Amino acid sequence: MKKITDFLKKINSTPELKKKLLFTAAILLAFRFLAHIPLPSVNLQQLRALFNSNQFLSLLNVFSGGTLKNFSILAVGINPYITASIVMQLGGMVIPKIKEMQKDGEAGREKLNQYTRYLSVPLAVGQSISILALLRSQNLLESTSPLAFIAMILSLVAGSLIVTWLGELVSLHGIGNGISMILFAGIVSQLPSSFTQVLLSGTNKLFVGVSFFAVFFLIIGLIVFMNEAVRKITIQYATRTRGKKSYGGQTTHLPIKVNVAGVMPIIFAVSIMLIPSFLAKLMIASSNPKLVEIGNMLTINFQQTSLVYMILYFIIVFFFTFFSSMIFFNAEDISDELKKSGAFVPGIRPGANTKKFLEFVVSRITIAGAFFLGFIAIMPSLAQIFTGIGQLSVSGTSILIVVSVVLETYKQVDSMLVEQNYDRFI
Repeated sequence: MKKITDFLKKINSTPELKKKLLFTAAILLAFRFLAHIPLPSVNLQQLRALFNSNQFLSLLNVFSGGTLKNFSILAVGINPYITASIVMQLGGMVIPKIKEMQKDGEAGREKLNQYTRYLSVPLAVGQSISILALLRSQNLLESTSPLAFIAMILSLVAGSLIVTWLGELVSLHGIGNGISMILFAGIVSQLPSSFTQVLLSGTNKLFVGVSFFAVFFLIIGLIVFMNEAVRKITIQYATRTRGKKSYGGQTTHLPIKVNVAGVMPIIFAVSIMLIPSFLAKLMIASSNPKLVEIGNMLTINFQQTSLVYMILYFIIVFFFTFFSSMIFFNAEDISDELKKSGAFVPGIRPGANTKKFLEFVVSRITIAGAFFLGFIAIMPSLAQIFTGIGQLSVSGTSILIVVSVVLETYKQVDSMLVEQNYDRFI
């Protein structure tokens, strides 16, 4: 407790850091205010009943910070920007111009961010149309005229751009990554209601409460452990002699995180796993008996407790973890930087051999990270099967995001405290 008090006192005595924290809090407050502005022409009572009856939609609602269940102007949220960022990262692997921008320092990153914003607009339009089409198939839209449809699409796209802008403001003038902080604020806002629903569910409330908090703290402990786990690769600098003095020769290490990809594979997998449920809703609403039959089959097989759903979800997360690790950890660039700075891995030749060695290490430790993320993804479904508590399905992945953001933000705040008080340490 004393450490926490001392940490808060240090923050309070650092004006610049306090200003950044207050700015971040103000932006998140504005985000929560906008999240409660509803979109017109939507039957909210029936929409909430639909979300309450579908655990997967409840999970998406937690990710969106309740904006989907309330169907506010931020219902599409920051998802188009996240998707656009992933597309641009993938584009850097095949398009030389994008790769040059990624390496071109601050100017290149600014240009790349601008292209990402442009790409997020058509993605936001596509996601808005798909959501409204789903609502229309369930007879949840009170007005289906073309003018009302266009107005709702424009409102959702505008809301998506506003929340993206708020996230970028946090990145520029606040604390932490703005996109992550927006996700964090949305999820945290929904956790109290999720906890309350869990504690009030079932007849044996003591068993329900103990089971829920046991799973809750198990997930937190596992996430913290895997988030901080690193593989340290020994790095040695070559000794250089100038005159009578020798330079270099130091030995250090290159830390590689076991979970290189972070939470992105699960977010991407959730988007993919939404497609069968979305298609099932459209098919069931059609008048074709064959399509209705296929829709019913998809609905049964893609319930969160079905074996097909859990196996497919685990495989997608596992695959995307490997795929993302190859994107976020560029072994070629790191080996080139080591070679330029006169550093090498003992027993490994600089250049191509170092690149192969780093790729070998990353591929091996990513196995552990992929199993971890896959287990976190399906753990709520397993808990739901064994305990019968449906609300546990909204706790696993959301807690992963919250804990990851808290750890990263704490490290950034601690780093700024050291920087602001550097004179005291010399």
